[in-house]
Amino acid sequence: MSSRSDRNRYFNRELSWLEFNARVLEEGLDHNNPQLERLRFLAIVSSNLDEFFMVRVAALKAKVRSGDLAPDYSGLVPEELLGSISRRVREIAVKQYACLSHELLPALAAEGLVVMRPSDYDPESRRWLEEYFSGQVAPALTPLAVPLPEDGGPPADFPTTGNLRIHAAFLLRSPGDGAERLAIIQVPSNLGRFVRLPLGVGVRFALLDDLVMDFGHRLFPGYTVEERCLFKVTRDADIGVDEDRDDDFIAAMEEVLVNRQNSWPVRLSISADSEELEARLTTALGLTTEDVYMISGPIDLKGFMELSSLKGFDKLRFRARNPSLPFSLTEEHSIWDEIRNRDLVLHVPYESFQPVVEFVESAASDPAVIAIKMTLYRTSGDSSIVKALTQAARAGKQVTAVVELKARFDEERNIAWASRLEQAGAIVVFGAARLKVHAKAILVVRREEDGLVRRYVHLSTGNYNDKTARLYGDLSLFTANQTICAETGSFFNMITGLSALTELRHLSMAPFDLKHRIISMIDREAERSSPESPGLIAAKMNSLCDKEIIDALYRASQAGVKVLLNVRGICQLVPGLKGLSENISVISVVGRYLEHARICYFRNGGAEELYMSSADWMPRNLEKRIELLFPVFGEEARERVYDTLMSYFLDNTKARALGSNGHWHKVRQAEGEERFSAQDYFYDESVKRRERADVASEDKVIQVRRSAP
Repeated sequence: MSSRSDRNRYFNRELSWLEFNARVLEEGLDHNNPQLERLRFLAIVSSNLDEFFMVRVAALKAKVRSGDLAPDYSGLVPEELLGSISRRVREIAVKQYACLSHELLPALAAEGLVVMRPSDYDPESRRWLEEYFSGQVAPALTPLAVPLPEDGGPPADFPTTGNLRIHAAFLLRSPGDGAERLAIIQVPSNLGRFVRLPLGVGVRFALLDDLVMDFGHRLFPGYTVEERCLFKVTRDADIGVDEDRDDDFIAAMEEVLVNRQNSWPVRLSISADSEELEARLTTALGLTTEDVYMISGPIDLKGFMELSSLKGFDKLRFRARNPSLPFSLTEEHSIWDEIRNRDLVLHVPYESFQPVVEFVESAASDPAVIAIKMTLYRTSGDSSIVKALTQAARAGKQVTAVVELKARFDEERNIAWASRLEQAGAIVVFGAARLKVHAKAILVVRREEDGLVRRYVHLSTGNYNDKTARLYGDLSLFTANQTICAETGSFFNMITGLSALTELRHLSMAPFDLKHRIISMIDREAERSSPESPGLIAAKMNSLCDKEIIDALYRASQAGVKVLLNVRGICQLVPGLKGLSENISVISVVGRYLEHARICYFRNGGAEELYMSSADWMPRNLEKRIELLFPVFGEEARERVYDTLMSYFLDNTKARALGSNGHWHKVRQAEGEERFSAQDYFYDESVKRRERADVASEDKVIQVRRSAP
């Protein structure tokens, strides 16, 4: 049992995650950001909250149903925590929708981009929309009648509402017997959320869900509409797959996808202040009033992401940035030459993801390549990398793909890729039983011109997804270092076959030795620290919520080690507590790009060590996933990664600092200090690096003049 004093030593995981979303919301509230970018941040908050309820709140509710009353190590019991979550989510939603309704929508309308709500319909627009509804929408709708028990209890036959699908509800009264009836209409998801009107000045949209609610009464001739509303049900998506069904694991995963649509409801979002419908729907879904969230605006802001990328409004977005190519490849100078020459670091989205694609495509087309091995966790819908693997397999190369089918919300896509790769002749491994393969690794085996076989490796902190590589800040390493390549080969042997666990000297692999390695390096830093030569730990990650690692960091702080932490999301460590964590500072950088890289540095008494990893410092990453921690050896590569890591701690533009009270505050410029944004710095440096490379390339070419100057 956790003691009540633990509330002072550890922040709660779920509440800390909500504070991350509050920081994302701050970007939506920030008038310095362009309007459509602010809208995108509001949409991200809604998307994040959907997943939060589907997974984390669902798990808490399952604990309550099972009678599990044990507190977590922050000292909060499930029911108490659910109440705190409900209050904080409502506070976030109030700010989110106030910004949308009172600031963003009017500001966008002034720029010629109008999103009309029913109260905004002028007579001409209403006539056009009503005709559009009758001709284009109504034929696709299916009203479902719900018998209402006289005692007000739950209906015996409430229709399936799926997960995150918008519905309209109508409370009807029969003119004959005066009885009340309930009708439910699902808003079609395949007709497009935004209906563009060919009227008026600028670009004008109405919401399809508003049309269904506003004109849906036409489907009930003879009935009087007493009340109407829009609603959305969020359901439990934390459904585990039957790990013992090795004979038909894909079928088991497909069952999970189906079950998600009809699992336990955890949240009801409802649009109108309608007491009768709210009560009826709450009862029908088996929810409590604490699970009901009244929305004072569009029922689902996640769909507004579509508007943020609308063509013709570039001035309302961040200025376009073209990621630079970190090096140029020619027929005379291949990617293999480049990697043999030096370890290469790639920093997306400031640098192009294209070298990773070219790495796999070159391996697929190069006759000298014998084998390609790769992990696939999340890929894009039209992945060039998977296409290249398919091409390589068809060409007879030995292709091995470790496809993680349990990548939540990407299961369907990964099942499709796995099937395509198998049909092409690749060896496909569907992850590991009871573990998710979250490591990001590619191994290419090539027979060189001298007849020797050499291996080339790519290791990354982020997914092999060309779409998210434009939005996520990630680091990766290309290397031909024989030790790293040999250990990466051992890693693949361990996860694809029955190979016994092999001791890795330089790589660390979760769930086996990665966590122990991190704690050992933290403790080593404490042992080697002295007042004359204090230790230093600097680390960047998405989340920090492993209690043993937090306790190790507390020990290091008490030993005088300076600890700099850049934690994007969840942080359960409490910084700045006298006698415990006074030497620890925590910042979070939230800006244009989603921070996703994981880096850690240890001064180690002068024998510095620098690592990158696919793993956050969370129990799920360190104990329930296959992850990799890998060192950065090359001098140029080390300098780049170290500079990247330490730049975040200089940020006085997009950084927030965590206080011991759990509140985050913006890091402000000191008097006389210049503005510094880490993300802007990375982009500027990528441009300079490319320019220096171009100049160096030009210096090697003799320019012959064929005419007089």
